[in-house]
Amino acid sequence: MNLKERAEKLKTDIPAIFLALKDKETPIAAKLVAAVTVAYALSPIDLIPDFIPVLGYLDDVILLPALVALTIRLIPRETMEKNRKLAEGLWKNGKPKKWYYAIPIVLLWLIVIWLILKAVWL
Repeated sequence: MNLKERAEKLKTDIPAIFLALKDKETPIAAKLVAAVTVAYALSPIDLIPDFIPVLGYLDDVILLPALVALTIRLIPRETMEKNRKLAEGLWKNGKPKKWYYAIPIVLLWLIVIWLILKAVWL
């Protein structure tokens, strides 16, 4: 599978994971990882901002596909296939961007900044 095919598969897997998050057949551990994956995928703020050379895009190229792959492994195959079928065309106009999906990323950055300031002033 080449890079373009993987990117297309990622576009269909994220809405399916979003639906699996609400599915009763999805195990609790998979729901927790799915929540992190969906929040990161839909967040308008990246963990590492894109203006940082190389690292800014590596999180989108490595971190997001890794989270998606982990989530898919935790979701039962039948449940994932069912949600893939339901997700076809779900976000055909682009993924939704909501400000509240950025809250975990902002909180993480605030904790990192606080830890750095605490380490510098001790």
